[in-house]
Amino acid sequence: MKIIAIVGPTAVGKTALAIELARKYNGEIISCDSMQVYKGMDIGTAKPTREEMAQVKHHLINIKMPNESFSCADYAVLAKKAIADIEKRGKTPIFCGGTGLYLDSVIEIPSFCETAKDEEYRRYLENYAKENGNESVHKMLSEIDPESALATHHNNLKRVIRALEIYKCTGVTKSEWDRRSREVKPPYDATVLFLSCEDREEMYRRIDKRVDIMMAEGLMFEVRGLYEAGLLDSKYTSAGAIGYKELLPAVTGQSTVDVGVMELKSATRHYAKRQLTWFNKKKDYHKIYVDKENPLQRAMEILGDFNG
Repeated sequence: MKIIAIVGPTAVGKTALAIELARKYNGEIISCDSMQVYKGMDIGTAKPTREEMAQVKHHLINIKMPNESFSCADYAVLAKKAIADIEKRGKTPIFCGGTGLYLDSVIEIPSFCETAKDEEYRRYLENYAKENGNESVHKMLSEIDPESALATHHNNLKRVIRALEIYKCTGVTKSEWDRRSREVKPPYDATVLFLSCEDREEMYRRIDKRVDIMMAEGLMFEVRGLYEAGLLDSKYTSAGAIGYKELLPAVTGQSTVDVGVMELKSATRHYAKRQLTWFNKKKDYHKIYVDKENPLQRAMEILGDFNG
């Protein structure tokens, strides 16, 4: 099954390109954004407008309330169902969004060791690191899986512990599991278009403009409404969404709107940097610089006579 995916940092035009490609290739769009799943969080998550969603069918948007839990594993299950549904109707699945982990959960080869968990052993290793230093736990990994140890810095304690946990639960090293995974055929034939800006300052300008537009569209009212409904409690994952936690202090009177907007722009820039770091690691993604070339024209050159 062939699919198209459009990824990249915020404010680079992913939605507009996805809609154009959906028209060209008889497609339907599957959102790949961890926060667009939540109802009522429309402006801050830059959801497609009603007009845009009327043009092309969208999936996995507005499927949960902000006080409901939703994980990457949940996403993978629903996204694969959406692919099957779209394929059954003879159309092309087009992923669109900036949550790289969610896309990976669908298009990359599933790891055989994903379900290997031992919470007690993990806590033991965390305590051991506190008492003896991160290097001591890293040394344990070096003895059983030198390949993983070499690829993981001793201060990346979470990854070191995860590799040890995998070995304890399965008796097979993480590096060996990774090797086995590479021998398995990927579940889908995915062409991934990675939108970015060659000029980093241009990306920042786009982000600032996006925030200004959100404010003009009523983001403060949206945040206030969610807060008054009790849906921005810190115990909910959705409350951590960029655009809400930065403006909440202004809603509660602990800060000002101007400070909130400034912090929102800063947080969005930092998030965009993390997105770029994630996607730049994907060597098989097709990078398109939206500030240097026509995204639609370049995308069609890459896709050619794409036939899902």
